[in-house]
Amino acid sequence: MRVTPVAIALLAGLTAACDGDSSVRITTSDSGSATSGVLKVVDTLQCPQTFGSLTRKGTAQAEGAMCVYAGPKGSEVALHMVKLDGASVDETLRAFERRLANDLPEAAGRMSPPSTPATPATPATPATPASPSSPASPATLSGSDESQDSVDIQAPGLNIQTRGDNAQVRLPGLRVEAQGDKAQIRIGGLNIRADDKTATVNVTSRNHETVDIQAHDGAAQVRTRAPGAATRATYVLTDDRPSVAGWRLVGYEARGPVGGPIVVATVRSKDRNRDPVFDDARELVELNVGN
Repeated sequence: MRVTPVAIALLAGLTAACDGDSSVRITTSDSGSATSGVLKVVDTLQCPQTFGSLTRKGTAQAEGAMCVYAGPKGSEVALHMVKLDGASVDETLRAFERRLANDLPEAAGRMSPPSTPATPATPATPATPASPSSPASPATLSGSDESQDSVDIQAPGLNIQTRGDNAQVRLPGLRVEAQGDKAQIRIGGLNIRADDKTATVNVTSRNHETVDIQAHDGAAQVRTRAPGAATRATYVLTDDRPSVAGWRLVGYEARGPVGGPIVVATVRSKDRNRDPVFDDARELVELNVGN
């Protein structure tokens, strides 16, 4: 039985136990109604002199619609209040992405254009466990000759079938379907779609929050978008190799109520580690519009 590259990548992502300079870590949290409140409509930004690891440079600009902060190791954070004025949120955020990508042009050039977020899949029906009162049936294994490259494994609550580059795995709470370079994994409330050919991963959580990930040749790009009409979005672009200006991470944290204005904190850092600058930028946005 052959193991496809996408299967190796997915298993490595699920079982990785160490973080190196080239690793990508994904963390998710529930941003549903239990933790997220109504976002505020703001007329002017709150720009404290110091905030976490950030120190404000000068005074607020553009009549209180922008302020700039310096962070550790030469990092920079700019806080923007953006009135939509008839423009869509997507158009506004794409403009921020283009400006930020100009600071890491080589990394941006290795990424594909943004794709339409995948429609959340219907939750998988969990496998029926064996009855505790009856003895478990032994697993059965059948395999054809090597030219057909297939394996079938069946046991109570377990079903594994492979045919060449295609595979299906069924476990309680876990489903894996792989076809050549593409794979789909359902784990609890997460639905993960991966494409090894385009080096992309799409993660959709139970509350429909979407995470789009691309990684190629030392660079990675992550977009997240929470469900609902209000704006809660994140964009991060990183590269192992610094740009001419020395940047290795750029991105934004954006929040705002329906119709705007939206508050966007852009981040530029010479360190691929997004903490603590990105966390401070996010909290600065939340200070203005809420969580």
